Amino acid sequence: MKDVLKAVLLHSTRRWLRRQPRNVLCTVSWDFDLFRRTTPIDPHWGGKRGQIIDRYYIEKFLAEHSSDICGHVLEFGDDTYAKQFGGAKVSKIDVMHLVPGNPHATIIAELANCDEVPSDTFDCILCTQVLLLVFDLKNAIRSLFRILKPGGVLLLTAPGIQKISRGDMEIGGEYWRFTTLSMRRLFEEVFPPNGVEVRNYGNVLAATAFLHGLSVEDLPPKALEYTDPDFPVSIALRAVKPISPMRADP
Repeated sequence: MKDVLKAVLLHSTRRWLRRQPRNVLCTVSWDFDLFRRTTPIDPHWGGKRGQIIDRYYIEKFLAEHSSDICGHVLEFGDDTYAKQFGGAKVSKIDVMHLVPGNPHATIIAELANCDEVPSDTFDCILCTQVLLLVFDLKNAIRSLFRILKPGGVLLLTAPGIQKISRGDMEIGGEYWRFTTLSMRRLFEEVFPPNGVEVRNYGNVLAATAFLHGLSVEDLPPKALEYTDPDFPVSIALRAVKPISPMRADP
């Protein structure tokens, strides 16, 4: 087995594994059959096994910036994270959705073309896993900037390494995967560079497990906490709209 792993794993990966506790992979049967599979262990993101791996990173990011989630908050799809991480600091929540029929939605609009939403409205915008579904990225980012209040904060996540969401692909389209560099360049065209922070979460083990549909519970915490910039599972961005006037379309 040792010779097999040596043949199929990168030197950097083997070096990292040697530094981990001996039980680091004990919750999953990580034998060579895993590397021969052409289909995932669980095609449902791991949600039936436990917590989805990218959701672990998304919620970690939001918890780290929970102090930003206050006042009038915009979220997409539902209001789960605004309530979970904002709590009593949140005075009002709006929920944007693309099409009618969502009982949580208070705004029916397309992010890239939401002129009906007033400018300078929200103290905080939670935009998790939305940009991959929007083809017109630049107009979407301009919209996010425009509807934030001066001094408001955007907390955004997007996929790095992730499988296609077939339902989204067939219904509305799924278009993008990101790197920290592409995310930074896109947002620095609109937000001031000193107001943009970008980071990644994940590593080769977390990415492999995520693609196979394994869950957080299948991996020990130390494997999730290790960050390798070459294997980003999730990209996270915090951007602040300046208080002084600034054009959203430089």
